[in-house]
Amino acid sequence: MLGFVFSVIVVCSECEFKDLQSAINSARDWDRIVVKSGTYKGPVTVDRRVELIGEREPVLDGEGKHQVLTIRADDVRVEGFVIKNSGMSYSEDIAGLKVINSRNCVIKNNRFLNNFFALYLERVSGCLVEGNNIVGFAKTEGSSGNGIHAWSSEGLIIRKNFIKGHRDGIYFEFVKDSLIEGNRSEYNLRYGLHFMFSNDDVYRNNHFYKNGAGVAVMYSRNIGMEGNIFERNEGLANYGLLLKDITDSKLYKNKFMNNTHGAYLEGCNRTTFEENLFENNGWAVRIYANSEDNLFRRNSFIGNAFDVSTNTLSYFRNTFEGNYYDRYEGYDLDRDGYGDLPYRPVSFIAFLFEKYPLTLILYESFLARLLDAMEKLIPLLNPEALVDKKPLMVKP
Repeated sequence: MLGFVFSVIVVCSECEFKDLQSAINSARDWDRIVVKSGTYKGPVTVDRRVELIGEREPVLDGEGKHQVLTIRADDVRVEGFVIKNSGMSYSEDIAGLKVINSRNCVIKNNRFLNNFFALYLERVSGCLVEGNNIVGFAKTEGSSGNGIHAWSSEGLIIRKNFIKGHRDGIYFEFVKDSLIEGNRSEYNLRYGLHFMFSNDDVYRNNHFYKNGAGVAVMYSRNIGMEGNIFERNEGLANYGLLLKDITDSKLYKNKFMNNTHGAYLEGCNRTTFEENLFENNGWAVRIYANSEDNLFRRNSFIGNAFDVSTNTLSYFRNTFEGNYYDRYEGYDLDRDGYGDLPYRPVSFIAFLFEKYPLTLILYESFLARLLDAMEKLIPLLNPEALVDKKPLMVKP
């Protein structure tokens, strides 16, 4: 909406309009429809440029049967509602609120409760999704939808939302030129945030906590990842961040804490990791040989079981320079801030575990520590190129 309101229509149990759909049908473009407190049944369809403003959180209820609210017009604003109990379908993506072929929508300060998909954006551009509280009760991935789902869209801003209990917290597929900022996504079954085939997007200052995995960025390019927290995404194969078949991206000042894997790279190329913190993870960085030309610079590795792990001995085309490692035992005689001895961040047991998983039982054993010390003196199992020639002496 552009700030201009043509007229105001009020909906309540004692008003001329007692249900939302009849009020929409009578409205003209640029009208404001104010809905008083109460429960109103869906489905409701918006097909003109109007504002829907809820006073004292009126409830739109799909009764477990319908898509609750559908928007098929530009410049629609929805604010202040509780949207709950959508239907569920394995053949249709039923949602609490679905926006289709629309520009410039505003979805703000609503509560979404117990929907299949909560908010679904389909061929949408220039929309703002802000300050919504989105809670689902997903039991299995196959029987649940996503919290915020965007498909074939552009120019979105997804900001300051809380998402919990869906399949993915936020899902992007064929979405470009969009921003995801300041959201908290937790306890979702699969990913806190999931990118597929989406380019030129940024996500920053989000918190991904105890999801099946924190974030997956797959088959995408030019993704900016800045100031996010990836925390307690735990389990045998879980990640704070999975990067698969992505290129030309940047990670800056993120925090990876207490994840099984901090960052897992498979087919990740030409990506820069700078000033990130990897703390108390199982594996801080697990990077496969099909990842090339990545740069790790001024990152901190603290208290991880394994700082870096890889599956190659010889073909390693990535650069580690000027990072801080709490295990580094070198010295700095010339006082330039960098250790005088290079550091090899792959431990003996990390390499052995890549080849023979059962050897993890040797972790922290006397034999493993002895072999690790020998490997540092006479490196045979470290990839020749995986060495930080200028490790930092203090954390940046």
